[in-house]
Amino acid sequence: MTADPGGSADAWLGGARAKLAAAELGAHLDQIGRVEEVGDGIALISGLPDLRLDELVRFGKGQFGFAQVLERDRVGCVVFDDVDGIEAGDAVHGIGDVVRVPVGPGLLGRVVDPLGRPLDGKGPILTEETQPIERPAPSIIDRDLVQQPVQTGLVVVDSLFALGRGQRELIIGDRAIGKTTVAIDTIISQKTSDIICVYVAIGQKSSNVQRAIDAIQTFGAPERCIIVVARAATSPGLQWIAPYAGFTMAEYFRDRGGHALIVLDDLSKHAATHREIALLTRQSPGREAYPGDVFYVHARLLERAAKLSKVRGGGSLTALPIAETDAGNLSAYIPTNLISITDGQIVLDAKLFHEGMKPAVDVGTSVSRVGGKTQAKVLRLAADSLRLDYAQFLELESFTRFGGMPDARVRDQLARGARIRAILGQPQHAPLRLAEEVALVLAVQSGVLDAMPLPAVAAFRQGLGVALDRTAPEAMRSIETAGTLDDRQKQVLLVALRAHAASVAPAEQATLPS
Repeated sequence: MTADPGGSADAWLGGARAKLAAAELGAHLDQIGRVEEVGDGIALISGLPDLRLDELVRFGKGQFGFAQVLERDRVGCVVFDDVDGIEAGDAVHGIGDVVRVPVGPGLLGRVVDPLGRPLDGKGPILTEETQPIERPAPSIIDRDLVQQPVQTGLVVVDSLFALGRGQRELIIGDRAIGKTTVAIDTIISQKTSDIICVYVAIGQKSSNVQRAIDAIQTFGAPERCIIVVARAATSPGLQWIAPYAGFTMAEYFRDRGGHALIVLDDLSKHAATHREIALLTRQSPGREAYPGDVFYVHARLLERAAKLSKVRGGGSLTALPIAETDAGNLSAYIPTNLISITDGQIVLDAKLFHEGMKPAVDVGTSVSRVGGKTQAKVLRLAADSLRLDYAQFLELESFTRFGGMPDARVRDQLARGARIRAILGQPQHAPLRLAEEVALVLAVQSGVLDAMPLPAVAAFRQGLGVALDRTAPEAMRSIETAGTLDDRQKQVLLVALRAHAASVAPAEQATLPS
């Protein structure tokens, strides 16, 4: 080789000599394990005594997994992808690192699997950083009070069970009665907020996942959402790490002073996957065949949701885990675990759903343990006695079913309660702005809707925002921007509500049967 005039060959040779000089010479110990058994997404291996819990392993043909169970003479590993290429006797190597996922703004607007690999066909994802899926929850000293609201756009939730930034609110109910819809509507409602949303589908059918993705892309702001998908057909390993990976992706924004919301759909299927893995790795079964650590698995996950202190940047991560019940049984093992971990629950009732009440929120059993401080002040003042009035209506309604003619006062209470129930119902994927919610609650509490036929309430709500933006713009703007409503603006708003009610009711009454 002859050196060129620029001396590039000499520079190359100099770099090669430097690398050789820095190379460590001597014996190198490499532990190689062997696959003893494999099947159903699980591999039992031997020969790696120094392998750590949750450490990544690489199988001979390039597949990856992680150590889930450590025993004296073997290790139970969960395989991420197809196990068909893994056979007994194959070599296994420890990677020396834990499972990590990419994080950062490059994930926004994308649909990925739990390892951060794209599923939407939009090309590779450009991120500069990876973080482990298992991260410690913020300590008590690093947390702050949960006081800022998260507007779900659902009147029944925002007016009765306020959700705060940093809270963990469980959505629970039987299958196919609107749990996912409540969570998706909350994501759609963040279209105009500063909250980044992460939706994690765990063990869901492909059709259900696609329906959720379409709703977010059609009605929400998909460019500010991350969708993590582990379908029912994917391996148990990917389903198991999905919620942890989603939390890590969301924590990236929280730790930088931003605000994030994560939906876990659902943890009942995640618990079933954990039970499957535990039984295949021959762990001792407990109640309902779940292993003894199933509570800890979800507790350490949901504890990562928090409102950080100003010293830590003041960011927040709000969690909406979803759980499924069987025939409304809230006292089952997994539901009681999750209820005890979270800061409240939104309970959906199958009977209400089949009666046409959507969202089918059971006001009597739903609760938020954070308190009214998270509720927008203007909405809290408007809905001051709403829950008590509605509870009294439900009790009176049950008594009047036995017959008899109630007096005028009771009839007025029943009429008011029926209209409260009417405004608590809401079409799916149509969340309301805070100002619209305040106006709707104010209308029913001030008696504007008392003389209106019940079928007209839906039309009243549908055109409410446009009408009030035209007739009471100052009051609507004050609610949205400052979160306040003074007495003068309240009177202007009431006049506008009465005018809108008068414009809606005659048209509706003309179409009603006599």
